[in-house]
Amino acid sequence: MDTTLKHHTSAPRRRLLAPSILVLAMMQLGTLGLASSQASAADVPASTIGTITLGSHTSFGPLKHVKAGLLDVSYAEVGPADGPVVILLHGWPYDIHSYADVAPALAEKGYRVLIPYARGYGDTRFLSAKTVRNGQPSALASDLIDFMDALNIKQAVLGGYDWGARTADIVAALWPERVKALVAVSGYLIGSQEAGKTPLPPAAELQWWYQFYFATERGRLGYEKNTHDFAKLIWKLASPKWNFDDATYDRSAAALQNPDHVAVSIFNYRWRLGLVKGEAKYDRLEKKLATFPSINVPTITLEGDANGAPHPPAEAYAKRFTGKYEHRLIEGGIGHNLPQEAPQAFAQAVIDADHLR
Repeated sequence: MDTTLKHHTSAPRRRLLAPSILVLAMMQLGTLGLASSQASAADVPASTIGTITLGSHTSFGPLKHVKAGLLDVSYAEVGPADGPVVILLHGWPYDIHSYADVAPALAEKGYRVLIPYARGYGDTRFLSAKTVRNGQPSALASDLIDFMDALNIKQAVLGGYDWGARTADIVAALWPERVKALVAVSGYLIGSQEAGKTPLPPAAELQWWYQFYFATERGRLGYEKNTHDFAKLIWKLASPKWNFDDATYDRSAAALQNPDHVAVSIFNYRWRLGLVKGEAKYDRLEKKLATFPSINVPTITLEGDANGAPHPPAEAYAKRFTGKYEHRLIEGGIGHNLPQEAPQAFAQAVIDADHLR
């Protein structure tokens, strides 16, 4: 697939449009005890990612596991053990294979690349049957901090899209000392239940049809019964110009067979509409997130020119990034799953964000 990378660089001082209530609503419709730090490593020099043949990598090999907070996290690791750390976060309803081409490209440049399965995906499991199968944003962000702590990672470059971008945004906003740089597809995705109360215009509400479906018991049962076909429909709607084959889809869809996937997914979307309460232990974090905190770590935001999923316009969120910042539009029919559809552009953004100074 031919993709063209356009750079739209925005300095923090540049005057940009403030987010409207509509945009904030759209954005919603999305313990720091350090162990020893990772082995020291020289920064990877700025460089250019070579051409990547889409789908040239289909497996990470044997996955690793680590007990982190509430979870036994299953994750892929690629690259030198003493390299600067990059953590890549997947979205819904996707999985770690979104980074199958990105990770090797970064590893070749000297990065230690970690790609964890989120709660409710793949072989990641809750350690206790009593733990709430909570999908609220602050819970997933706390999982990432626990993951970093468990692996003695003091700081990392974070990259993500969809739920993964939201998680990366939250960690960058609330724990900036843990984030060396950030790459976020669709930009600033931090929201709150209060923002989610604001109705959108009909066309925008239509894009969130599955959120309203999940608000019902019929929707929960429907997703549970038809997870494979439902997620495939989301893929097609979110990336209308991506001609993925059945093998590519089925490789990722296997991760949705996790016994907690439906519960975590339904909780996430019902929480956004205020239909379920989050856990009290996350109230302090959610209160901070409801103020829409700025992100001051070096950041590159990305957007595909054919993203069929709901997403805010770049000019609406740029002012939320108060450090070194760039926005890039990735052309060539690129949809929602940007790292898998345009791995060269995503991998290049990781390297470039790491060198924004």
